[in-house]
Amino acid sequence: MAEPIEKLRVDKWLWHARFFKTRSIAAARVKAGGLRINGTLTQKTSSTVSPADVLTFEQGDHIRVIQIDALGERRGPAPEAQTLYTDLSPPERKPKDIQSHNPGFDGKGRPSKKDRRTLDLSKARHLE
Repeated sequence: MAEPIEKLRVDKWLWHARFFKTRSIAAARVKAGGLRINGTLTQKTSSTVSPADVLTFEQGDHIRVIQIDALGERRGPAPEAQTLYTDLSPPERKPKDIQSHNPGFDGKGRPSKKDRRTLDLSKARHLE
């Protein structure tokens, strides 16, 4: 007899692989039509996936392209979940216009009380 081919529901696999916090969120994303399995758009949560399938979906503002390596039997810890797939998506680029630091105090550390008052005053004038 031939071995049965391993398959798992796509919403359950996305939850096992920890792409979504709950299975219902994963199911809602699939129903919304934001998921492709091997390039084919699907809206059915009952669609099955197997190893070597490629999933494409949006997560936040980033498009994820994931190749399934294994199905998994449970929703385990993150290191275990990361062994279930290979990430084929290009690396995320950070927008250049977003600054992650305070430009007024580069290299100075925490602003002094005088600096903070000056900064607050300039913000107040800007709002007027």
